[in-house]
Amino acid sequence: MTDAPEWLPSLILFSDFNGNWDRYLEAIYACFNQDFIDSPPIFHGRRLGLKRHPMTHGKEATFWHMTSEGTDEESRIPDIRRCERIRWPKPVIEYVDDPKVKYWVSVKRNEDRIHIWLEDEDYVVVLADRRGFLLPWTAFLITREHTRSKLRKEYDAYWKTKG
Repeated sequence: MTDAPEWLPSLILFSDFNGNWDRYLEAIYACFNQDFIDSPPIFHGRRLGLKRHPMTHGKEATFWHMTSEGTDEESRIPDIRRCERIRWPKPVIEYVDDPKVKYWVSVKRNEDRIHIWLEDEDYVVVLADRRGFLLPWTAFLITREHTRSKLRKEYDAYWKTKG
């Protein structure tokens, strides 16, 4: 991690749970529940909903998208880096106007997706723009230069059109 903004919470490390995956999973889910169910973030005055279905092991689809990777809902694989950062999506969304944060809109599968990038940390939160509300879609750590370059091009192209 670099010189992180003061508003960015600490990581929740798996190693602090002595290798107990079940306890760790419940701890990170409690953070998700607090940040997205009990007290959801607001993005530029717009409320955030939640992609609840499919529920897997009693946890919402959005939770799994923020803590695991894979294209098939049934076979997503936990990503410890995403899990460790489960407390990051809400503040990244809420501090979108901080100079350390970049955001832009792109079209994915015929809907607007808002990308919020804490560039110094290589961390991205994606929101799906639905009629009247937003859905937190996923959040991930950038691990490949190809992805970083692609996101930078999307960001530049979006703001170039905004003048």
